[in-house]
Amino acid sequence: MQHLSSPLSLKNGTSISNRIVKSATSEVLGTMQGAPTATLINLYKRWAEGGAGLLITGNIMVDAKALGEPNNVVVEDKTHFELLKTWAKTADGTDAQIWTQINHPGRQAIGLINRKVLAPSSIRLELGPVSSLFAKPKALEEDEILDIIERYATTAEILKEAGFAGVQIHGAHGYLVSQFLSPRMNIRTDKWGGSLDNRARFVLEIYRKMRVKLGADYPIGIKINSADFQRGGFTEEESVQVIKMLSEEGIDMIEISGGTYEAPAMMFSKQSTREREAYFIEYTQKARKVTDTPLMVTGGFRTAAAMELTLAEGALDLVGLARPFILYPNFPKEMLSGRLEKVELTVPKTGIKTIDERGLLELGWYEQQIRRIGEGKEPKLTLSPFNAMTATTRSIIQKAFRKN
Repeated sequence: MQHLSSPLSLKNGTSISNRIVKSATSEVLGTMQGAPTATLINLYKRWAEGGAGLLITGNIMVDAKALGEPNNVVVEDKTHFELLKTWAKTADGTDAQIWTQINHPGRQAIGLINRKVLAPSSIRLELGPVSSLFAKPKALEEDEILDIIERYATTAEILKEAGFAGVQIHGAHGYLVSQFLSPRMNIRTDKWGGSLDNRARFVLEIYRKMRVKLGADYPIGIKINSADFQRGGFTEEESVQVIKMLSEEGIDMIEISGGTYEAPAMMFSKQSTREREAYFIEYTQKARKVTDTPLMVTGGFRTAAAMELTLAEGALDLVGLARPFILYPNFPKEMLSGRLEKVELTVPKTGIKTIDERGLLELGWYEQQIRRIGEGKEPKLTLSPFNAMTATTRSIIQKAFRKN
């Protein structure tokens, strides 16, 4: 029977020391040139010492001209290779591995910091009063698609050489891979759109190109939506089929999430789901029927009892958490030792409905907590939500002016 403390062996022979995983978080702790900062490196050293079996980094972008947020780390070549090696070594001497999440924002790119926004189709992001932040994208040409696929593989190859233990393709939350999969965002009529086979071609080609460059024994995972939760979007049935395709190709680990910027299911859930704790678990049970690839669910977990129960039921193999790591960096050790049964999270509110419903303030508030940890400070539960929002807005504006 699987337990939180049980090691997990992937099919390629890689062993993960326990079942607690830090899922990718929005860190935005790169320099203006896309290099990892000392703050980011210190952050991962602290998390590695916290007792998790696996840490998955936040977005590492494949193109400096396509940023999801200000101060994303970018790996196009070996310009910052020594810093990448230092970052990878932060897990040395601990039980943790560090995998890097590789991404391209597609249309989820703030116009102020990206002069040219590309996506499968020229369909603008709709976010009500903040829609104007996101430019209408240009539909990708075939040669641009092939270039991006090559970039994913090149980034992965550099990160492997730097010493990271694995990579994860970000195929969820409405970023570029997710956009290709969604019939709502991808209305192409060529071989990259239309049928599910065509819409899945982009992610399959990324995986295949990565596998050629990384070899059979290097772990490659993916984060994928269970569904977009939008009318006309990527459905559960389609997601299960894509998981089957990726499993047959040999992918090593699949993380389940859901939603997009327009429908952020990864941040909100109905009451019955919150009580169960594991978001997307019903979907994961369907996915388990078509794959024996290790599955991970991120979202909702707060108690050791719920994590143990879900593992014992066999629907998943790894428990993904993000915000608990931000407010309680050492909680894996505490939970694995039995000293901690539950983590309690803070949900900051401004009282402004549009901001609170979209979770815009929460993202900034948690990013500020991440920065505190990287600076050697403790998380501050009384941190002002308005100060956090101001800091996030200032960062976007500063990046925009420097870009232009």
